Amino acid sequence: MAENKRNSKRIPQLGLIMSEISPRILKSTRHSKIAGNFGEALLLYWLSKHGFECATLDHTGIDLIARNPHNDEVMGISVKSRTRSAGTEEEAINIPNEQFEKAKKACQAFKCVPYFALVADTADLIYVFVISMSHLLELFPVGARVCSWKMTQKALLQYGADPEIKVFALHSETRSWWTTEGPNQAMELTPGRRTTQLSDD
Repeated sequence: MAENKRNSKRIPQLGLIMSEISPRILKSTRHSKIAGNFGEALLLYWLSKHGFECATLDHTGIDLIARNPHNDEVMGISVKSRTRSAGTEEEAINIPNEQFEKAKKACQAFKCVPYFALVADTADLIYVFVISMSHLLELFPVGARVCSWKMTQKALLQYGADPEIKVFALHSETRSWWTTEGPNQAMELTPGRRTTQLSDD
């Protein structure tokens, strides 16, 4: 039977309160690819929703290109998506060092500014962080093999207070789903849930 775990966190500075039952995640064999596509599509949708002219790019070193309507900056965005099950939400998102050189070369070719987007599905909240590559490397210089984007409670509070990091979050809630013992597993529901937007400048 799929295990259920209760999550309960409070991040008042970001306006987030989480407390619910989350099903244990059993990922498909193609989940990494699917999660990557989802992260790109989610960010593309959010950018378009907020007036950014944007499009996907394949096999170039960056995933999206977008024009910021607030300052006319052309952004070349590399998207990194991860799925975290209950109990692993604070695991860092590791970016291989070679990704930075690829993004830099692609942005030189397309005459745009390199950005990274970190998409983290943390069981009941899906975070998206958008940050310039230069500021990302200021915060987290590359290590021997990777640059690690922290996902601790302390780090989340710092991101919310940093004007150079744009953040939005979506609440996700599994209300009924299959289990090994039957077609549906009833979940505890909390009235008044809402999508929480942290920043969409």
